[in-house]
Amino acid sequence: MANQGAQQLRLYLSRQASNLWRYILEQTITALFGWIPSIVGVGLRAVAYKLILKTDGLAAIENGVRLAFADQIHLGRGAYLDHGVYLHACPKGIRIGDGTLVMANSILHVYNFRGLPHSGITIGRNALIGEANIIRGQGGVTIGDNVYTAPLVQMLAVNHVFDDPTRPVNEQGITAEGIVVEDDAWIGAGAIITDGVKIGKGSVIGAGAVVTHDVPPHCVAVGVPAHVVKEITGAPCEDALANRRTVYY
Repeated sequence: MANQGAQQLRLYLSRQASNLWRYILEQTITALFGWIPSIVGVGLRAVAYKLILKTDGLAAIENGVRLAFADQIHLGRGAYLDHGVYLHACPKGIRIGDGTLVMANSILHVYNFRGLPHSGITIGRNALIGEANIIRGQGGVTIGDNVYTAPLVQMLAVNHVFDDPTRPVNEQGITAEGIVVEDDAWIGAGAIITDGVKIGKGSVIGAGAVVTHDVPPHCVAVGVPAHVVKEITGAPCEDALANRRTVYY
């Protein structure tokens, strides 16, 4: 029993920090400064958290933010983490660009416990990740500059293999191709972006859409599964409707 308990403890620690020393350091800094509310806490964390994560200049971190593998987290200048945000950067890490906001209760989890080579989450500059978003980065998630996501968006760069009906799903492995969201895209509330998808520059994904195929640049996609209903051309509405090329998946 003691040996089993020791194995479970080692497993837990291996999924929380890069090593035991880092675990002690990160938990100590969080315990001392992570709970302090108001602008006082934000100011203290902007300085103290430089001991456990990488920052360019100062980043604003509210109280109640949870970090794991903090040494694999890089925050750009002026980045903001709202209350209840959870960043788990199990290598290969999380990078958040200058001026990007991650809003309350969002979860960014690389979840790379299988040693996948392309894992990680990268978000560009001046983006906004809306409330309660979930981003899973086993296959790698790359989000460009000026991307906005509404509340409850999910980006899941992983999928389970389920071809063999004689075996449990959790024994059949996974695929992890990655997700790319190019600059200036807007993802509506409750949308789900599945593994292997690329959202083109300037595209809009409607609320509640389930995106299973690539969306070209400057298009509007809606539905389950999502399909393109409009090109964003900048022309007056009647001209755009007359000349649009509608693509259905």
